[in-house]
Amino acid sequence: MVHNKVTIIGSGPAAHTAAIYLARAEIKPTLYEGMLANGIAAGGQLTTTTEIENFPGFPDALTGSELMDRMRQQSVKFGTSIITETISKVDLSSKPFKLWPEFCEDEEPITTDAIILATGASAKRLGLPGEEKYWQTGISACAVCDGAVPIFRNKPLAVIGGGDSACEEAQFLTKYGSKVYMIVRKDYLRASNIMKRRAEKNEKIEILYNSVTLEAKGDGKFLNALTIKNVKTNEESDLPVNGLFYAIGHTPATEIVKGQVDTDEAGYIKTVPGSAMTSVPGLFAAGDVQDSRYRQAITSAGSGCMAALDAEKYLTELED
Repeated sequence: MVHNKVTIIGSGPAAHTAAIYLARAEIKPTLYEGMLANGIAAGGQLTTTTEIENFPGFPDALTGSELMDRMRQQSVKFGTSIITETISKVDLSSKPFKLWPEFCEDEEPITTDAIILATGASAKRLGLPGEEKYWQTGISACAVCDGAVPIFRNKPLAVIGGGDSACEEAQFLTKYGSKVYMIVRKDYLRASNIMKRRAEKNEKIEILYNSVTLEAKGDGKFLNALTIKNVKTNEESDLPVNGLFYAIGHTPATEIVKGQVDTDEAGYIKTVPGSAMTSVPGLFAAGDVQDSRYRQAITSAGSGCMAALDAEKYLTELED
């Protein structure tokens, strides 16, 4: 039976930061980075980001894949054992915890004294015709991450969604775009009153109520229009935009621990404030799997550090 002192499940900034801290503390972590876990390549959602300009230490910017490659190299340098398998089943009912890789669920489990869950969250998409073709060449799920990219500057942009996140992203994009359309299915914004007022008063924001998006169009390389439909009149039209941003929520990757640890109503793992500790001693959560608010590479890295330090303390107390 394979036994690990501490197992990290994930492959983004939270996972690798935790790995670096634990490895430097001579704890020899094992990190399961997954094989297209949750449909995303190892490295997490950052691998779908074309250019990162807001991660400290990189004034010339770099791609998400480049940043994650460097983090992975650093993890390995200090002694992290990285396994390219997806953990598909976890049993937290007794100590040590039990883990099973994908396709090995009926075999003997891997055991571990502690787990850092850093499986992230996936942005919800609409699956529009043209979405895959223009993903990251006009379509994004993170205005803060991608809004300042040159292809969006001084261009008309669109945000799909009617909640606080959509209003916030639209406001943010007015710094860069020439105009921002909010495409809202209903005849009202479901955002809080203060966010509604800000969106409605901003001269660069136009709200298209009772509207849905049918297709993303472009020149084969970049997005340049959306086909939208008014759900009351059934009228269809093309909206010229060079950027589309989804603000319709995220889905945390918590399926493997569902029902075994406390989560909020949206499925994000609850942590003890100011820590990475969860309702299950020995299970720590870091990154977007427990963060429904910020969802940034830098905040994920910070929570990975917290998880590593909390896990190190937990393991030390186990040995006493």
